[in-house]
Parts: sequence; structure tokens; C-alpha cells
Amino acid sequence: MSMSLYDVSIPVLKLGLTNLSAVLDKGAAHSEARKVGPDTFPNARLIIDMFPLKRQVQIACDTAKGAAARLAGVETPKHEDNEATFAELKARIAKTVDFVGSIRPAQLAGAETREVVLEFPNQTLRFNGLSYLNMFVLPNFYFHTTMAYAILRQNGVEVGKMDFLGKIQ
Repeated sequence: MSMSLYDVSIPVLKLGLTNLSAVLDKGAAHSEARKVGPDTFPNARLIIDMFPLKRQVQIACDTAKGAAARLAGVETPKHEDNEATFAELKARIAKTVDFVGSIRPAQLAGAETREVVLEFPNQTLRFNGLSYLNMFVLPNFYFHTTMAYAILRQNGVEVGKMDFLGKIQ
């Protein structure tokens, strides 16, 4: 059985985002049960120089939608970074899952060799599609989803490894 770039990207990103949304549900329930202000958890950080929960979620979504779009050769949807509540963060995740899920396997045919160029203020990164996915997208995506999970866990939300992994089969 051969595997395509689609097989190791789109379903993985959708699952990670779906699991992140479920973890946010637990965060919202925890916040409500303890009568914590609605903006407390979205603004929580692991440490002062790291992004807060809301930014971790935004970057995880941006990474997923950017990867799906670049690998498929389509325009990346724009999302404003103005989410302030669990409901708004979940809505952003849902929009991202919808977009990522709209990508069809045929759109990623040959994407492993497609050139991907990322422009940053201080550098330009050039990849082929496979190295972009393996060396940039997946590590970046998992970093930010893990940080979101860790922020909630640090703040007492009862989440465990299976919440992060979600439905494996």
C-alpha cells in the first residue's frame, strides 16, 4: 500500500484540530464550573514570554489551513486574529476544519515536489512539499496544539493524553 501526501497531512490536521476543539470544551466547562471570567483562560500563558492560549489556537489553525492551501496550490483563507472566548476559538477551529476538509486527494497529487516558499521578516524558507510538511508544518502544528493543551492543564483543566490524541481509530 502506498501512502500519499494527502494521507499524512489532511486527516492528521483535521484530527488534531478536532481534538483541540474537544480540549477547549473541557476548558470552557472548567471555567464555567469555577466561575472564572470568560477571558481568563483564553489569555492564560505557560510563562510570560509565551503566547496565550488564544494565540496558540490561532497559530495551530493558521498552520493547518496554510499547509492545506499551499500543498493544494490554492489561496489560503484569511482569518482575523480577534477571538477572545472559547466559543470564538472553537468557531475558528470549525472554519479551519471545514477548509482543510474541503481539500481533495487529487489536489495534493504531486504536492511532495511542489515548491513552497515562506516569507518572514528576517528570512525566506524554501521547501518542497514533503519537507514543508515534515520539517515545518507538523512540528509547528503539534507545538501549538500541545501548548494550548498544556496551558489548560496548568490551569487545572482535567485533560489527559487521550484528550490530546482523541479518537485514534
